[in-house]
Amino acid sequence: MEAEAKRETSINLESGFRGQLRLFNSQTERWSKFIFIMPTVLALLFLSIFPLIASIYLSLTNFKFVKGGFQLRFVGLNNYKDLLLGSDQKNFLGLLAPMTPMRWIVLGALIAALFFYLIRTLLKTRISLGGLLGRIILALGLSALAWLAVRTLGPGGRLGTLSVTLVFVFLGITIQYLLGLGLALLASQDLRGRRFFRVVFLLPMMITPVGVAYMFKMVTDTSMGPLTPLWRGVGLANFAWINDPWAARGAIILADTWQWVPFMFIVLLAALESQPTDIVEAATVDGANSWQIFRSITWPGIFPISLTLVLIRMIEAFKIIDLPNVMTGGAPGSATESLTLRAFINWRALDLGSSAAVAYLLLIVVTFFATAFVQTIRQRSLGNG
Repeated sequence: MEAEAKRETSINLESGFRGQLRLFNSQTERWSKFIFIMPTVLALLFLSIFPLIASIYLSLTNFKFVKGGFQLRFVGLNNYKDLLLGSDQKNFLGLLAPMTPMRWIVLGALIAALFFYLIRTLLKTRISLGGLLGRIILALGLSALAWLAVRTLGPGGRLGTLSVTLVFVFLGITIQYLLGLGLALLASQDLRGRRFFRVVFLLPMMITPVGVAYMFKMVTDTSMGPLTPLWRGVGLANFAWINDPWAARGAIILADTWQWVPFMFIVLLAALESQPTDIVEAATVDGANSWQIFRSITWPGIFPISLTLVLIRMIEAFKIIDLPNVMTGGAPGSATESLTLRAFINWRALDLGSSAAVAYLLLIVVTFFATAFVQTIRQRSLGNG
């Protein structure tokens, strides 16, 4: 009996020890996760969350440096009001021309087309309440942009910083994608020297944006630049492109295109070369021409990659600052001033509240277009499915 009691006691002690060991291991594992994750959480809070909250508050204040430090005065939404309705409206939104009968007709046609598309989408697909609200916000946002375009384009109007940024983004991306796709299609053909040109097409990616800006500033100099004989030959020796708003914008878009076409080219080339060749060969045997092969085989194959490529480039394009800052400084007037450059100019002038407000309006614009782009493509994919 005594031996049996000792054995039971030993078993109980061993069982208790194992239980304590399991408890210790579980607590150690829990605390080890906390210890390993906490530095990342703190770094995220310090580098992302805290600056985000601080900049939101800063956009609602009037920041001034005073003797011995700085002064913050809460002004609410006044910084945003000045940009949209107040003293900075002509710079941010542009010079709004008076509405004429023709402008009313154009605006009415654009808004009618937007809401016709919205109603058609609602009738074709079953969507949730959140999806309905999102589409209404999209239609209202695009209607506001249509109103802005009608008021600022044409006689009596002038593009503002917001409209100039949209021109840089959408016109630039369209040109860059088409050129990148064309070069990728050429480089994917069995042509002599294609490997050499593949390397040459990637050279602009190795130059910093500031370097590209200074290079094109020299290239577009019609009086002292390296291409002065060429400009004289075409009759542009005395043409000051920086004095013309659209010429200055065109020069920046040209430099931006030269810088970003290689990015489009290399991704699209990889997408083209990853496609199976047996389908193309079968279509060729069946008598399909090049256009039919591209429309029915090549384009559907690279379409998903193209969407991701355009989305990434669009988000990046909204942050353009190096090219307009170096090439024109935003001139003439604010004709080449992007939203990021406007925020930088306000920050350099120590108007930190207005700079933060511009930055958050830029965030809203980027989020709006990125979300609209993703939701539109998602809806098309579901519809096709």
